[in-house]
Amino acid sequence: MPPLFAFTPTMLVKPEVIPFFDEATNTITYVVKDPDSDACAVIDSVMDIDYAAGRITHDGADKIVAHIHDNGWSLEWLIETHIHADHLSAAPYIQEKLGGRLGVGEHITVIQNTFGKIFNEGTDFQRDGSQFDQLFAEGDSYTIGTMTVHVMHTPGHTPACMTHVIGDAAFVGDTLFMPDGGTARADFPGGDARTLYRSIQRVLALPDAMRLFMCHDYGPNGRDIRWETTVADEKAHNIHVGNGMDEDAFVKMREARDVTLSMPKLIIPSLQVNMRAGQLPSADKDGKTFLKVPINTL
Repeated sequence: MPPLFAFTPTMLVKPEVIPFFDEATNTITYVVKDPDSDACAVIDSVMDIDYAAGRITHDGADKIVAHIHDNGWSLEWLIETHIHADHLSAAPYIQEKLGGRLGVGEHITVIQNTFGKIFNEGTDFQRDGSQFDQLFAEGDSYTIGTMTVHVMHTPGHTPACMTHVIGDAAFVGDTLFMPDGGTARADFPGGDARTLYRSIQRVLALPDAMRLFMCHDYGPNGRDIRWETTVADEKAHNIHVGNGMDEDAFVKMREARDVTLSMPKLIIPSLQVNMRAGQLPSADKDGKTFLKVPINTL
């Protein structure tokens, strides 16, 4: 684990959080608005793909662009909580329309090195995170208007997972799900169940009233889709880590569960695109773009 840093969340700051749910990937994108200025950020955007047809569109991203534009807000940041394996990022598309800086955790380089090999990328593919505008390290902070954002490195699901704490709200990526959904898988390359448990404990050490915003929800047992909970609710009710679940029991449960899970249906296009900061691979000499399918590798 990285060295821990101490900060006191500014719970009196209450950002406005506008969710956009993508039904095809069960992803929630957030527009996070500073209540004291026109500044905002977009967290974990989604680009639409018809994988069978090989067709990319931006209908969901256009709704976000329209919302920000119509309200006269200024987009300062596009944040990826981690390199997603279940949806493609629309960050470059939104950035082209509205500006802002694109940020991700500094351990993106680990992801790029790992999956650069898996997808047999050539030397033209840079593995230094230079596709992004900002690489965040443990303890970093940045601002959205008048709000200060604190960044926590919370690996385990992937090496590059970060939690972004903004006033009384924390955006946890895939580290946690809603209490009845449990926790993220930890069996992707670079993932680790024990590391994930320890990262979750850091999130659960935030104030009980801290709002937690999930990147995904699948409506367990047929309930309506939800994406917001609190630290207190997670500590009391999370089916994987709540009510004092200890580390060894969690690791045993998580590892046993992970071996039963199928690969996400969009993992192959998602990783190739997202490790490039949402850009497609370079076109060939005829202007055509292709994605690779590694055989018997994932």
